Amino acid sequence: MVVPRLADNARFRDVYAVMANWGANHGAIGYGHYGADLITLASMLRIPVYMHNIPEHDLFRPSAWTAFGMDLEGSDFRACENFGPLYKGS
Repeated sequence: MVVPRLADNARFRDVYAVMANWGANHGAIGYGHYGADLITLASMLRIPVYMHNIPEHDLFRPSAWTAFGMDLEGSDFRACENFGPLYKGS
């Protein structure tokens, strides 16, 4: 678990202020180059991914994605919308 240091930074008076300024409600830390693997997994689970910096040649998309356009990020959203979620909550 990571907790921000608050004493040395007057802008962040508590952990909630850090999260509000960061624009996220969670965080994760990892080591290594596995972003392409996570994006591949997301496409297989039909979770669209955008705003990444992974080169196209490192990404794998299911062959059905080619029917949804050449723009990989846009085709993620179109394919996922067309196929629907792989798993549905109860």
